[in-house]
Amino acid sequence: MRSSNPVFSRRGFSRDNGYAGFNAAPQAGAATAGANPYAQGTANPYATNPYAQQDTQYGAPQAPARSGAMTIDDVVTRTAMTLGTVVLTAALSWALLPVDEANLGKSYGIAIAAALVAFVFAMIQSFKRKASPGIILAYAAFEGVFLGVISSAVSTYIGPGTVMQAVMGTMCVFAGVLIAYKMRWIRVTRRFYGFVMAAAMGFMLLMVVNLLFSVFGGGDGLGFRSGGLGILFGVIGIILGACFLALDFKQVEDGVNFGAPREEAWLAAFGLTMTLVWIYLEMLRLLSILNGDD
Repeated sequence: MRSSNPVFSRRGFSRDNGYAGFNAAPQAGAATAGANPYAQGTANPYATNPYAQQDTQYGAPQAPARSGAMTIDDVVTRTAMTLGTVVLTAALSWALLPVDEANLGKSYGIAIAAALVAFVFAMIQSFKRKASPGIILAYAAFEGVFLGVISSAVSTYIGPGTVMQAVMGTMCVFAGVLIAYKMRWIRVTRRFYGFVMAAAMGFMLLMVVNLLFSVFGGGDGLGFRSGGLGILFGVIGIILGACFLALDFKQVEDGVNFGAPREEAWLAAFGLTMTLVWIYLEMLRLLSILNGDD
């Protein structure tokens, strides 16, 4: 089952010379290198040193409010639109593309095609300098088709309650990470980011190797998708998704504090949606293994 991987498409807020307060340090005391991740002339704040001052003092300095700047409400609204598109198309594909003996090949074919198209849209947006709402919503629509068919298959062949358990599990992970982040139990520092990226790269490399072994050797490859190892890697995948949620929350917080343009809220919605899709798929796979062993 394909995971929509946020690791290789994570991009920070773009730098726009038309927003002076967004490029300059928000306070005179914060003008040192690394204080403002958006003042380094790169579209990816993590490519430089955005957390140079975060190891000793958590949180970004607050930028003065300005017209047209991104707010939390903007992020919530765009995220609701993006996730709503995913849910809507997933529900439609579940209803219109039944996974049964008569339609199995057709439904799976459409799901695979939709997953590939969603991946292309995700890559296009990831390499664009600015957010494109049309591309982001198109990604969400095709991703929803893929999720709808996969969820229908799990409901049909594993158990009707598995999908709801995966949804509830994803919501619990989101709520738990949000609470932990707001309470500052999670500190997103430079070291935290480096650890998450290294772990995610290793995780994806193992999944690719397992896929190659399963394609050319048959069966489940190295066993990373079933049994005890499957359960272990499912838990690791969910933990990585939770870590990326923390990075997403930090990205949103920095964007608001540094006065990112309002349209950058679409990038935040894009990142959050990809991360939640990742968590849902890993949760669905883990529950499928557990319920399939009953």
